[in-house]
Amino acid sequence: MKILKNILAILAGIIIGSIVNSGLLELGNHLIATPEGFDNSTTEKLVETFHLLKPANFLTVFLAHGLGTLVGAFIAAKIAVTKKRLFSLVIGVLFLIAGITMVFIVPSPMWFNAVDLILAYIPMAWLGWKLVGSK
Repeated sequence: MKILKNILAILAGIIIGSIVNSGLLELGNHLIATPEGFDNSTTEKLVETFHLLKPANFLTVFLAHGLGTLVGAFIAAKIAVTKKRLFSLVIGVLFLIAGITMVFIVPSPMWFNAVDLILAYIPMAWLGWKLVGSK
């Protein structure tokens, strides 16, 4: 039963963290207007129009990545029966891999890539574990 709960912890962390990430990305587009001509309806159109984004637009992307990881790691640690820190960090690594993948797909500025990859994943996963109150 412990193994099943730990597997559920990873799956729930990935799914809920991804939902938070996607939701914040969508919300961010409404809070901070995207420039005229920007289109993220497909990956190809996103790549073509990405250069139109302003630094303020990257704030919501960073928050989505960071908070999605934080919530996913928190959920994983909350559900996991054993090794809560490990499960939180697994979520962080999985989201980091997704972030690295996006660096190769979407031509974003190097300053954003550095900030995003260094601060939005592993530190947020660690914080998610700490918020559960585990030792």
